Amino acid sequence: MAPMIASGLPSPGRRGACHHGLMGSGRAPVGQITRGTTGTNRLRRVDRWIARHPALRRTTDPLVVDLGFGASAVTALELSARLHRTRPDVEVIGLEIDPARVLRAREQLSAVRAGGTRFAPDARVDFALGGFEVPVPRRPSVIRAMNVLRQYDEADVGAAWQRMAARLQPGGLLVEGTCDELGRVCTWVGIHRDGQPQTLTVSLRLTGLESPAIAAERLPKALIHRNVPGERIHDLLVELEREWERAAGLAPFGPVQRWEAALGALRDRGVPVQARGRWRLGELTVPWQAVAPR
Repeated sequence: MAPMIASGLPSPGRRGACHHGLMGSGRAPVGQITRGTTGTNRLRRVDRWIARHPALRRTTDPLVVDLGFGASAVTALELSARLHRTRPDVEVIGLEIDPARVLRAREQLSAVRAGGTRFAPDARVDFALGGFEVPVPRRPSVIRAMNVLRQYDEADVGAAWQRMAARLQPGGLLVEGTCDELGRVCTWVGIHRDGQPQTLTVSLRLTGLESPAIAAERLPKALIHRNVPGERIHDLLVELEREWERAAGLAPFGPVQRWEAALGALRDRGVPVQARGRWRLGELTVPWQAVAPR
């Protein structure tokens, strides 16, 4: 294992430096190496959702884990920058099971510390070797695990959720999902500490959107094979597409108005669409029970 970068982080006060204890277990990380695909702004949609979530806003210890950050440090650094606006005391630890990726991320972090990037040199960010066991020194308030479970079997998802969620602090949240390469089509599940899913969120770039059914291609692993007649997620996507088409007359006023009309129609028909204040962002959130596999 490469040594941790031991300098450059501001003192976290009573919680101790965030790099302490991250690599001390000596155990092999739990999980499989992903493709590592990443990119600037790819996870912006889920980041802004996390920034508004009570799990981050109400915690006394805003430690956030970016699990499976990929071949570059950029998504963890962006996560820190976005959450900092809500919680200036946020700490982010990126975890990867590939030692080469951890080493590269630390090299990129050195450039940040030197002031040679767009990120704050004193950002409370660090990187370590780890997987679903989440080997961090304290219980995190949020674990973000995006594009991690895509290569697993559906039968493996529940155990992975349980293992990660068990590491959360009380009131914490696991966010697990999938997005396309540009971050324009994203879906994720919000999971509580007991490992039980609570919500599904679909977030789409509305400009240029032809059909919200495109979300089917990027559903979380727990749902992507359930998009067939007779399953709740299929029913939701069919109804969403139907209302989007019915709202086509609003297209001249812009895609936001069309999207809000479609979601309003869904709600009027009894679909438990949540978070109306976020509809304008291209988001649709429903309780997990509305999409849970049958």
